[in-house]
Amino acid sequence: MTMTIFRRVLIAVGAVVVAAIVVIMIVVFISPHVGPQGTSSDVESAAYSAAAPVDHAATPTAAGVSHLPDPDWVRSVAAKTGIPARALAAYAGVAIDIQNANPACGIGWNTLAAIGEIESRHGTIFGGSIGADGTASPPIFGVALDGVAVASIPDSDGGAIDGDATVDRAVGPMQMIPASWKNWHIDASGDGVESAQNIDDETMAAGHYLCRAGQNLSGAEGWRKAVLAYNGSGQYLQGVIRWSNDYADKAAD
Repeated sequence: MTMTIFRRVLIAVGAVVVAAIVVIMIVVFISPHVGPQGTSSDVESAAYSAAAPVDHAATPTAAGVSHLPDPDWVRSVAAKTGIPARALAAYAGVAIDIQNANPACGIGWNTLAAIGEIESRHGTIFGGSIGADGTASPPIFGVALDGVAVASIPDSDGGAIDGDATVDRAVGPMQMIPASWKNWHIDASGDGVESAQNIDDETMAAGHYLCRAGQNLSGAEGWRKAVLAYNGSGQYLQGVIRWSNDYADKAAD
């Protein structure tokens, strides 16, 4: 009898631990890391984030957006902001590319970096990393969007993009859902492959999505409209404002 009670206790404790882990994983993927600690009052009260400047490479050394920003600028700003250099090269390169192709959009690398921070800690969530080629390792998949404490999004890709043929999951460093990736898919890394798990490709897709949603991100109205189209949460919006302004301030120091 004593052993039976003891085993029941162990089973109950185990169930609690498993439930706690599941809750933590859901919170990580659906609750934004709302902002850096110790931000200034200006950052806290800002209505939006203006595009921060980026130094262009004099001569890109290879194909792909990650070669568009100046390497010295990338190293310096990565050290100041704590953004991994490979991720920063993607954010800055996409901002440069969009600036050249669609200057009316006005998107900044710091806005893309803020979204990357909130969505996947720049691809480092759960101990992962971004390789030299821009690919997330291991691949990043969000929780099942099955309507249980999260949005309900039926399967749209047969599991081809998110590995789940029952419901959709957000994928990659920028956590786009399969339907969005299918609309905006692109090869921005120059490797001939379009992959939602590649930070160059997915950041470019996210950038085009944001430009389409906000039209002109150089002012508060368009910028906020774009970010809220990416995630309609007011808490998410404030997180992007705080992170993007904080990154811009640190890069300028």
